[in-house]
Formats: sequence, structure tokens, C-alpha cells
Amino acid sequence: MVNKVSRKEVRAKKHLRIRNRFSGTAERPRLAVFRSNNHMYAQIIDDTVGNTLVSASTLEKEIKAELEKTNNVEAAAHLGTVIGKRAVEKGISEVVFDRGGFIYQGKIAALADAAREAGLKF
Repeated sequence: MVNKVSRKEVRAKKHLRIRNRFSGTAERPRLAVFRSNNHMYAQIIDDTVGNTLVSASTLEKEIKAELEKTNNVEAAAHLGTVIGKRAVEKGISEVVFDRGGFIYQGKIAALADAAREAGLKF
């Protein structure tokens, strides 16, 4: 009998492999993305000191009010523009993109593209 590993475990293992490759610094922090079944979360993190510099999620009232649903591609794109604008306001222009073990398509790609259009470079 073949034991199939859950998708959650596969994603977590993939994320650990990705995190071993790069880390956020003060000059170039890490844009970490997580998505659950209902919401999306994005943080810009300086790993050298362990500080979250900027964060945004679809749980926030002002973001949630502008969205019809919080778990679709449009919501991801809106979250990308919000995190990009907040980062530029804080003086962050370059980041390392951490897709969190998720496949770069759909919501993750929409968030990344919107963040790029808002002014982030990665």
C-alpha cells in the first residue's frame, strides 16, 4: 500500500528548502507570502534581526472592506498592491520573494505581479 504525503507536508518541506537558499537582510528584506483556504498574508521581514518591517493581510478591516472575497486572485492582486505601497512608504524598494513553498501561479503570481507594479523590485 502506498502512503501519500499530504499537500500541507509537501509545501512545508518545500518552504524549508527555499528558506535554506536565501534570507532577508536590512538592505534586501524577504517578502514572505502565506495563503490559507480563506485568507492571504504577506510580510516583509528582516531576518538578520528577526523584525517584521511591513505586513498586510486580507483579515484587515480596510482591505477586507474593498474585497468581495478574500481567497481569490483579485484579492491576492489587491494585497500585492497594498504591501507594495506600504513598503515603498517605509523606504523599501528591493526584496527577496519567498513564495512559502506554494507554486508560482494563480494567487501567488498575482500578488507578486501587483507588488512589482506598486514599486517593489525582485
